[in-house]
Amino acid sequence: MSDRPRIALSTTVRRAERLSPSFVRLVLGGRDLDRFPAPEHADAYVKFVFPVPGVEYPRPLDLKAVRAQLPPEHLPHTRSITVRRWDPVQRELTVDFVVHGAAGYAGPWAAQVQPGDEALLLPPGGAYTPDPQAAWHLLAGDESALPAIAAALERIPQTARVHALVELGDDGDRVALTDSRVTWLSREGGAVGSALVPAVHALDFSDDVHAFVHGEAGFVKELRRFLRVDRHVPRERLSISGYWRVGVDDEGWRAQKPEWKREAAAQDVEADHTT
Repeated sequence: MSDRPRIALSTTVRRAERLSPSFVRLVLGGRDLDRFPAPEHADAYVKFVFPVPGVEYPRPLDLKAVRAQLPPEHLPHTRSITVRRWDPVQRELTVDFVVHGAAGYAGPWAAQVQPGDEALLLPPGGAYTPDPQAAWHLLAGDESALPAIAAALERIPQTARVHALVELGDDGDRVALTDSRVTWLSREGGAVGSALVPAVHALDFSDDVHAFVHGEAGFVKELRRFLRVDRHVPRERLSISGYWRVGVDDEGWRAQKPEWKREAAAQDVEADHTT
């Protein structure tokens, strides 16, 4: 992460579409996307940059320089958003936002942004690409993981064995997909993960799996232990991370995540001792 470019690209919202009550799709364009590298991974993400209102920033916006020059309260906020699609011919970037009320920065901004508005972002990161040699694929997550799961499905042949499990808070948030391999789960007012965790537990793990499990940190931690310790899925066959945590804003989750990673490392030690 430290060697990624820190100069924000200035893009323009070309189209905005409400896909469902909780999903907004934006299509971005602009000259700066001529310098946008094609995403290598299915879980590619960009970091949107949200300037503090009333603060003047130099252009182009160099986050490294800004952090060295401005007080903490004037620093822009950043939010990681998955790349849904990159069109290298039209030079258009499609991103899907989860929108829940007025809290936070990314969701409220996406809910009210209009074509012609500027969007600042940093070029993509990512790490997961489905292994074509895997016996089967597990793709599991909540709303926040749906764009990455949808992008991954586009890279997995239709003939491959896939369990794609997506938990939603409301059935009305189902997004139209051309791929029919998604199993939609509803938590029906329960805790995040309450429908997804038992669905993953019910699967057969006797064959080699390449797994992608992302979403709310609590259920992700629970599933990580299940996959590593109980089902003996090797670490290198598992892409798993907490995107967010219930009751904690993004800055708070970033502060907590090092401890979450230490607990994950302890699970790896336990898994190594049980295999």
